[in-house]
Amino acid sequence: MKKLLLALLFIPLMSACSQGDAASQSTQAQAIHDHDRCHLCGMMITKYPGPKGQLGLKGETIVPKFCSTRDMFNFALQPENKRQITHLNVHDMSITDWEKPDNNAFIDATTAWYVYGTSKKAVMGPAVASFSSKEAATQFANDFGGAVLTYDQITIELLAGE
Repeated sequence: MKKLLLALLFIPLMSACSQGDAASQSTQAQAIHDHDRCHLCGMMITKYPGPKGQLGLKGETIVPKFCSTRDMFNFALQPENKRQITHLNVHDMSITDWEKPDNNAFIDATTAWYVYGTSKKAVMGPAVASFSSKEAATQFANDFGGAVLTYDQITIELLAGE
């Protein structure tokens, strides 16, 4: 009887612990501050134009942030990192300024549309411009060049120029 009573007492405690873990794994984007550095290359994130990215990692409370969506994808697509990622966020460039993207313009990277190979300058290499709709991505591609792609079409080979 004592064992049953103890087990019943621990169930609410175990439930509370698991809820705390879920809260710490929020998919909500965090603000990028002036002194934040890119998780991949170490550059100051806000010093450069173009869309930025960030992601969550299983069991981690820190949020890796990136100076570009390109760097975020280069990190996220590595096999050793891919299975650890809980979520990815990118800027919706249809609602924010290219030169200084706003922290309130983050969207889920997996549902975004991308323009690769645009003439717009980003940090290093061709930009991977992110948009919440296909229409916005298509309009951007018409204005500045590039190919409209889905999340699943962004690959290591594409980023490497192969």
